[in-house]
Amino acid sequence: MPGENLSRDEARERAALLSVEEYEVSLDLRSAVGGTDSEPRTFRSVTTIRFRSAEPGATSFADLIAPSVTAVSLNGRDLDPGAVFDGSRILLEDLAEDNELVVDARCAYSRTGEGMHRFVDPEDGEVYLYTQYEPADSRRVFAGFEQPDLKAPFRFEVRAPEGWVVWSNGVGELTDGVWKFAGTKPISTYITAFVAGPYHYVTDSYERVLDDGTRLEIPLGALCRKGLARHFDADDVFLVTKQGLDFFHDHFDSPYPFGKYDQAFVPEYNLGAMENPGCVTFREEFIFRGNVTRAAYERRANVILHEMAHMWFGDLVTMVWWDDLWLKESFADFMGTFSMVEATRFTNGWVTFANNRKAWAYRADQLPSTHPITADIRDLEDAKLNFDGITYAKGASVLKQLVAYVGRDAFLEGARRYFKRHAYGNTRLGDLLSVLEETSGRDLTAWSRSWLQTAGVNSLTPQVILGPEGRVTELAVLQEAAESHPELRPHRVAVGLYRRSPDGAVERYARAEVDVDGPRTVVEELVGADAPELVLVNDDDLTYCKIRFDAGSLDTLRAGLGDITDPLARALCWSALWNLTRDALMPARDFVDLVLRFAGRESDIGVLQMLHAWANSALAHYAAPGWRETGGRLLAEGALRELRIAGPGSQHQLTWARFLAAVASNEADFQLLQGLLDGTAKIDGLEVDQELRWTFLEPLAAYGVVDERVLAAELARDDTASGKRHQVRCLAARPSAAVKAQAWASVVESDSLSNALVEATIAGFAQPSHRELTAPYAARYFEVIERVWDERSIQIGMDVVRGLFPSLQDTPQTLEAADAWLASHEAGAPALRRLVLEARDDLARALRGQACDSG
Repeated sequence: MPGENLSRDEARERAALLSVEEYEVSLDLRSAVGGTDSEPRTFRSVTTIRFRSAEPGATSFADLIAPSVTAVSLNGRDLDPGAVFDGSRILLEDLAEDNELVVDARCAYSRTGEGMHRFVDPEDGEVYLYTQYEPADSRRVFAGFEQPDLKAPFRFEVRAPEGWVVWSNGVGELTDGVWKFAGTKPISTYITAFVAGPYHYVTDSYERVLDDGTRLEIPLGALCRKGLARHFDADDVFLVTKQGLDFFHDHFDSPYPFGKYDQAFVPEYNLGAMENPGCVTFREEFIFRGNVTRAAYERRANVILHEMAHMWFGDLVTMVWWDDLWLKESFADFMGTFSMVEATRFTNGWVTFANNRKAWAYRADQLPSTHPITADIRDLEDAKLNFDGITYAKGASVLKQLVAYVGRDAFLEGARRYFKRHAYGNTRLGDLLSVLEETSGRDLTAWSRSWLQTAGVNSLTPQVILGPEGRVTELAVLQEAAESHPELRPHRVAVGLYRRSPDGAVERYARAEVDVDGPRTVVEELVGADAPELVLVNDDDLTYCKIRFDAGSLDTLRAGLGDITDPLARALCWSALWNLTRDALMPARDFVDLVLRFAGRESDIGVLQMLHAWANSALAHYAAPGWRETGGRLLAEGALRELRIAGPGSQHQLTWARFLAAVASNEADFQLLQGLLDGTAKIDGLEVDQELRWTFLEPLAAYGVVDERVLAAELARDDTASGKRHQVRCLAARPSAAVKAQAWASVVESDSLSNALVEATIAGFAQPSHRELTAPYAARYFEVIERVWDERSIQIGMDVVRGLFPSLQDTPQTLEAADAWLASHEAGAPALRRLVLEARDDLARALRGQACDSG
């Protein structure tokens, strides 16, 4: 990987020297089918780039990662590929003022989800292709200048196997056996795209009369593998798409600029989705093969709208370099929820944001690798790792607060000016702040410094003083920061006072908004209020902070968390309690007890699913080892109890069934799961579809109740790409030293598995109930990770380093081993060190939690 890196300094130097006028790219993908699967399977890629140099006679380079280059010519002069191509760069010497570079190469199909990914469907043998580039993998498909600020129009043509359809950013037409695509607007290399194969394709259209009276027509398309066509609810995809297009046209005053709008759901995808203009790609798991809850549809709608927001934030206007990645990702994350709440049926989206999305941010912001929202991205490896909870969810949280600070109208007007001023260009932080200062009349320098240019999360705690008559004489908000990141920030917050009503419900009876600034802020408006039973210092979730409670509020939550009637307030309290658990301020068994007593009353299905995940994490990582067996039994009993009383056929019933499978650990649990699989047991209304069957089979495999023969039979029943992933995960989950050795070798010692099967194997390998079986691999992990990082693609390297870290060997000895590796690899790849440092920090946090739980 180091030879494939690109530094920020190199990119700046090249951008100062070059300007790109246009690309013409011709691909021949007929090699995707037929022949043998000997590696590397390659395709022909011919690229013509016309560009200008500010300094005639200067030297620069183009980017290309390919097994071989057949020919290179610069300004009509043939260059020796062996002399100018080093495997990742093409040396360009003696540039003219106007230049034409032609590169004829053999590029490799990918099995890692990077570049041109090739997938063979086990169900019918069909081959499917798609590309994924961000941040810098278009160079695996065609030669180019791989940095976001060297934008240019692109013209693509593709030769494909007979009967295939090819999609790209522009409208395509098949002429004389060649797919030719309309030229694009100036865009960055990383958002160009191809999707090719015998995909199932559904069409629709969106129409709108613009303010000037012209009619905007956008052809819509949605596609997936043929094997998923029977499950594809394209109508709902189009519904959300049209609702989003209405919302963004209503608020952005900038017509969608990229012609058509195709959305491709593709196999073995590493991300949730990618905002390629006119050809958005999604992971095909957003097509649901079985029953799912409303939360799954909400998540898909949010991702659809997140990617759509990128058409303006990211595609139309793009950051100069990855330092300002937040300029697109924070905005898209915020706009995804903002538009979903206001334009679709998912009106409780801010509850999910507070409970789920921000949990990602809180974790990332407390790691030793935390960074400001405007990060210091030295190179492409840094960039790859910064697609994280800070860039996305913290940034979105901060923008939500900014809207509260400057006002919704000023914020949206700022966005409109930003698009008009910088269309098809590149921007930095100052470009956005300048328009927001214009529209709001506020100086945002201090706000930006506190929120965008410093790292860490603050804690806000209420301090209540009551008078002799039981009324509030003073209510203050105390702000704290970690020693490592001591910045105290300005927070616009709502403080809510809650008490029990005569019918037992816990409801808000007073609320005040206040600007918290400094270590202690008095909320004057609440002086004289009746004594509260619960004080919620970030009510309505206006700011980004960790909520803490005074003793009386914590007692109220322990006694009646489920009695809080407002779903957002309840979600905020759950999130705060989970943060207390992770911070070793609440014993894990206490959090588990709260889940057992109150999760069954949770109405929001997304919150309930998050509570299940947190309870499982509390048991596996934060509970004292001696209590794990007891805690697991209590959770299984609670899951079964809630499963039996949940409404027949309800999403709550399905969610509790999944949770039972996740915590099953004794013979009675296994007998029930087996009975539900073979039909000898029944729970009224619970449909055990194929996805639920695999969910039940994993714990049965992990505890040795079912063997390889049973899993093979299940694969025969579900001989699909999804079925294969599930089977591989279950096979790796079996409780056998030989199984673990085979799983380890298939991931660490071989690169034959695709990215999806690497992920499935790692997930099966790392079972909390298999601590003893995986113990021998703790030392091996530190012996192999540097080699894996050097030899594999960055995506697979990240998967292996994160997924196989011995987090379940939760002892001081493992912590010492991590520290020893870090100390002996101070000059190692910074991205690799960051991954190990983050995993080490999670382990240290788990050990602190276990000490807290032990009393």
